[in-house]
Amino acid sequence: MGSEPAKGLPVMDLHHNSRRAKYMHKFKLYETCSSEVECYELLHTLHDGNKSIGGLKFVTICYGIVGFIKFLGPYYMLLITKRRKIGMICGHSVYSITKSGMIPIPNSTVQSNMAYSKNENGYENLLRTVDLTEDFFFSYSYHVMLSIKKNIGNHETGLGLYETMFVWNEYLTHGIRNQLKNTMWTVALVYGFFKQVKLSVSGRSFLLTLVARRSCHCAGTRYLKRGVNRKDLVANDVETEQIVIEDGRETSSIQISSVVQNRGSIPLFWLQETSRLNIKPDIILSRKDTNYEATKLHFENLVKRYGNPIIILNLVKTCEKKPRESILRAEFANAIEFINKDLSEKNHLKFLHWDLNKYSRKATRALARLVDVAAYALDLTDFFYCQGVPTSRSDELLNWSYFVNNQDHPAKKVYDRKGSAEVRDNSRNSGGDNFQEPLMFQNGVLRTNCIDCLDRTNVAQYAYGLVALCRQLHALGFIDVSAIDWIPL
Repeated sequence: MGSEPAKGLPVMDLHHNSRRAKYMHKFKLYETCSSEVECYELLHTLHDGNKSIGGLKFVTICYGIVGFIKFLGPYYMLLITKRRKIGMICGHSVYSITKSGMIPIPNSTVQSNMAYSKNENGYENLLRTVDLTEDFFFSYSYHVMLSIKKNIGNHETGLGLYETMFVWNEYLTHGIRNQLKNTMWTVALVYGFFKQVKLSVSGRSFLLTLVARRSCHCAGTRYLKRGVNRKDLVANDVETEQIVIEDGRETSSIQISSVVQNRGSIPLFWLQETSRLNIKPDIILSRKDTNYEATKLHFENLVKRYGNPIIILNLVKTCEKKPRESILRAEFANAIEFINKDLSEKNHLKFLHWDLNKYSRKATRALARLVDVAAYALDLTDFFYCQGVPTSRSDELLNWSYFVNNQDHPAKKVYDRKGSAEVRDNSRNSGGDNFQEPLMFQNGVLRTNCIDCLDRTNVAQYAYGLVALCRQLHALGFIDVSAIDWIPL
């Protein structure tokens, strides 16, 4: 929605049938209201003008429209009726859904009969089993489907932002967004994980936020969703962002750091045939892709999303009595070698294979090795760092003011040493003041996988997050060293 409703907006209905288009006109009427008081005055006027047919009837409080859906009969409007604040990013509130509702929109042209109603009710009951209170989150003013880096560099309108891989209700909101030419009434739902905690180091506080965004394409449970499809989309593609923000008042400048990593199924054509009698079903390469076109397209997509280099951490088994995972390990290595032949040495995919299961009996040793891999990846990609003043405007994340002249600041020293970030004047204005671009950008990403992209991948991503956190805190000036040596493993 365009602005954040403090109390929610009332959803009213007239006591007569109306088409979906008439609901669009109601939205247009609401858009003329500049305040909550005007909104309620408009409702009273409409109620008085329609008393002859029963007036307006209160239906529910609404905090956003999830979308519209149609089965065999009328359209249904999906609403957020209760919400819970779960965190803030740069002054912008992020919410989860605690209760949702589904309201049928009557249509006089729809004919009803017993068989028709039975089928309609079946579809309706099926839709009600979708629990929007589990793992969905949204924001009215912050683009939660994008990382902080992309939020800053992205100039797309609200309509275009829905058409990303991390917005799960793009299709459901397509009609109303195109009819009204805005996103004032809808919210973009992201599925995954959002957790924010307040921590402190030596008396200085910061907010640590972990955001996982799961792609709406090729999502599913293990065994049922595997590998890559012909459109370069892999099963269970998840982007994880770790954000560290200095805890300061909204009027003062704050330091911000962000780092992104990725997980996804092994990008080959493969499957597993499930069976109740076999807890470890065979792994089958389902089709031969001689030129690895789908695999190549997948990594080209990663480059578009994150830039170069792409570092691949493959954690599957190497040696097995009966080859299962090792089949994929060998084919994956062949694919990377084949793809790299057409790439410049600078842009080569960096393939790291490490059989985590082999070393997992000694947890400390395994974690220490993964820490080394994480440090290697971060040396190649860097992470995002900047300083700015939070703003509540939805079209502007921060008013920029950087540590360009602070020669003693840790981030400035990192920037000077690496020489990989470019600090320059920018022609765009923010509140009349010139601003400059962030001191550090992340270019490239670490992509981790095992077979299920669950347990082993979780361990590796934890190690990466730990190493990244040390570097982020060092950049913000919270600790004196950026290495992880001071943490006992």
